[in-house]
Amino acid sequence: MRVAVSQKKCLPGNIQVNISDCLNIIKAAREGEADLVVFPELSDTGYELNNISSDVAGYKNESPLGAIQKAAVKSGIAVVAGLTELSEFGLYNTAVAIDKEGAVIARYRKIHLYTPNGEGVFTPGNEPVLFEFMGFRFGVNICYDIRFPEFSRHLFRSGMNVLIVPTAWPFPRVEHWNLLTRARAIENQCYVIGANRVGTDAGFTFCGNSRIVDPHGVMVASASEDQEELIFGNIDHSRIDFVRNRQPIRSHMRGDLF
Repeated sequence: MRVAVSQKKCLPGNIQVNISDCLNIIKAAREGEADLVVFPELSDTGYELNNISSDVAGYKNESPLGAIQKAAVKSGIAVVAGLTELSEFGLYNTAVAIDKEGAVIARYRKIHLYTPNGEGVFTPGNEPVLFEFMGFRFGVNICYDIRFPEFSRHLFRSGMNVLIVPTAWPFPRVEHWNLLTRARAIENQCYVIGANRVGTDAGFTFCGNSRIVDPHGVMVASASEDQEELIFGNIDHSRIDFVRNRQPIRSHMRGDLF
């Protein structure tokens, strides 16, 4: 299966421009023969938290999700996109998975919220999510979630073999991102697909380094730290099987103790 990972900037306060960029990237990903394209966290609004509620409430045209669904159908490609979701229950930092027919096949609301300036903008999600596509079983973390290894371990125990991580990860912690993505891949013997932002929102400069990491911690594809890019890589069932059969950690786990 061929995967494209979008590393992009956002223009805070201009959802229409941000989604237009996403639609162009979807087309480019399909031209690159990808089956799936993954976008960063909050690709529609950017990360200026104080303004997100009003930006979403004031959006009058076609919804970002609807536009992406149409693009997925037109290009014949699946999409996982980090979007802002306004519902009757609150405002959520969400990753939405859309299949090639434009159907929403999964919706994960970020569980672990990190708001360094103390803004109570988002409502936390409360449900881990798995979905299937082209024979793979995908789990989802969003940004800060990846710091909680028990979360990805739960997904691994539930059958995950690919972890998707849309994120807006800043430069001061770039080495954490580099280490955590590889650690999650190695300890769960799964692919990790990390889509990070570049550019600056509200004083935070994002560190890029989007990547696809294989189940042995080997980098399949990686992006720069500061440029908009679309990277491609293949994920393979045989690689997952090889690593898991060579070191069968699932059967070695001491479930009787912890």
